[in-house]
Amino acid sequence: MCGINGVVRSGASVGAIPLEVLVGRMNDALAHRGPDGHGVFVDEGRVGLGHRRLSILDLSDAGGQPMFNEDHSLALVFNGEIYNYLELMAELKAAGHVFRSHSDTEVILHAYEQWGPDCVRRFNGMWAFALWDRRARQLFVSRDRFGVKPFYFHHTPEAFAFSSEPAGLKAAGCMNGQANLTKLHAYLAYGYRISDGTTFFDQVQELLPGHSGRL
Repeated sequence: MCGINGVVRSGASVGAIPLEVLVGRMNDALAHRGPDGHGVFVDEGRVGLGHRRLSILDLSDAGGQPMFNEDHSLALVFNGEIYNYLELMAELKAAGHVFRSHSDTEVILHAYEQWGPDCVRRFNGMWAFALWDRRARQLFVSRDRFGVKPFYFHHTPEAFAFSSEPAGLKAAGCMNGQANLTKLHAYLAYGYRISDGTTFFDQVQELLPGHSGRL
């Protein structure tokens, strides 16, 4: 279990908290998810990515996140496990990609370079990740088919913020402290929770299982 966080601002916000500080707070709120390391990446004051690491594959520093491709045009934060990463790594190496680590995280980076957003069709596993494409100035996000790994977000015209837990969004000041009464009532009345994109928290949504998106 790792933790991912991030904020993408639509434009310069006068008086806004620096993203290094904001994403750092989000990482601190998810410290229990990743005791083995943490990292923050900020691009031109508009995009911030954060990660809390629980080391499973490639315990070296080469497996740390946010992780970048060779020319730093892609930055990735990832929570999960790609079960067929060794097969994909061999295929990508045969296509000319050079790996610096033995992690499934780096496989995602090179898979995106090779196949673009369709790379997720090649993955067998559980995942939630956000990848910032610095050339296209786009954020690509994805969640595994069964929604094993969480991906919560808060979206306004000013910013898009995401986290592995609502606690991360709370640390970023994205929650108003109100419950989603419709969702809460349905759960208390019927005893189950539908994955429809809404959550128990007002103004907090979750990426649907098996879905990806760009902004």
